[in-house]
Amino acid sequence: MIKLTQLATAVAMVVAANAAMAGEVEVLHWWTAGGEAKSAAELKKIMQSKGHTWKDFAVAGGGGDNAMTVLKSRVVAGNPPAAAQIKGPAIQEWASEGVLANLDSVAKAEKWDSLLPKVVADVMKYKGNYVAAPVNVHRVNWMWANAAVLKKAGVAGAPKTWDEFFAAAEKVKKAGLIPVAHGGQNWQDFTTFESVALGVGGAGFYNDAFVKLDQKALTSATMSKALETFRKVKSYTDPAAPGRDWNLATAMVIQEKAAFQFMGDWAKGEFTAANKVPGKDYICAAAPGTANAFTFNVDSFAMFKLKDAAAQKAQADLAAAIMGTEFQEVFNLNKGSIPVRLNMDMAKFDDCAKLSSKDFVATSKAGGLVPSIAHEMAVPPAVSGAMKDAVSQFWNNDKMSVADGVKSIAKAAATK
Repeated sequence: MIKLTQLATAVAMVVAANAAMAGEVEVLHWWTAGGEAKSAAELKKIMQSKGHTWKDFAVAGGGGDNAMTVLKSRVVAGNPPAAAQIKGPAIQEWASEGVLANLDSVAKAEKWDSLLPKVVADVMKYKGNYVAAPVNVHRVNWMWANAAVLKKAGVAGAPKTWDEFFAAAEKVKKAGLIPVAHGGQNWQDFTTFESVALGVGGAGFYNDAFVKLDQKALTSATMSKALETFRKVKSYTDPAAPGRDWNLATAMVIQEKAAFQFMGDWAKGEFTAANKVPGKDYICAAAPGTANAFTFNVDSFAMFKLKDAAAQKAQADLAAAIMGTEFQEVFNLNKGSIPVRLNMDMAKFDDCAKLSSKDFVATSKAGGLVPSIAHEMAVPPAVSGAMKDAVSQFWNNDKMSVADGVKSIAKAAATK
């Protein structure tokens, strides 16, 4: 009888200890639709299984702009959420204000340094300390192609070089179809441009021009060649492109109206929703000349300094859960992206994701893994915004010379 009483007391003490350390975790995000909402629900479930309370702070719309406005007012008021969806150099901007929490104890316990490529880990750190947890990896330098359109035009497979691409585009045009589906919005122009520049100049040039913002690279003959190639890509788009949303451009490829689209792997969700099968109905391939490179766009959660010990424990458990295999798998299966962990089992993923993961691991070792400038991963938002505008001005003005285009982009890169 005494033993049973002792056991009951021990159990009660454990339950009480857990309850004492169970905290509320408030998470600011804009995953309010489809697969993303499902993924947020999965993270909530994991946190609840650890005894914590999940407080959803979802702010829809504006691609996160609305959320950032709300976040600023909360932080200024001294009442930040536990975690907020922030990415790229914006993480360092927040950290420099002294408002982000140090996650090194979690990162060390979970071995993040060995699970993440250094170039990705560095984005999550400020002055050598982890302040954010990465959720996924989107590959940006994809080229999507409709298999039936290529067959009809007499094109054998995805072109691997820009010369092969333009030869294929010419055949598609002669077959009476649109070679390149494009949406005329400045971020779409910039997405295409960074893939063209990467294919023309390679990862070394890309790093110098779009990460280091080196004026020598930005005004080089390679940059001129990239702009010439970019303009040639435009000549194979249709006149109705201006203002078109990216998913409508993807629909043109799905519906066999167009052959190719340059877009990140979020486009795959559109093919999947239309019940199209990779390798059969459509082809996913690295943009011409970029097979040995990978432009990444990583979603992440920055963690804010909290005063309450239970809330801090909940926050640490959230960071560990985000990088855990369970969440990494379910989130990325829903989102169309791939896990950011280097050792993930990809058995449940489709062929495009498996190729992406293989290339992610290979480029992380070979130096071809580079941050996407078009998707706010490489340089501060003010700089990438100015460069985005310069690239679109060149794209939209066929009378602008390549030399003037080069000057305009180089000037934008010097924005302070």
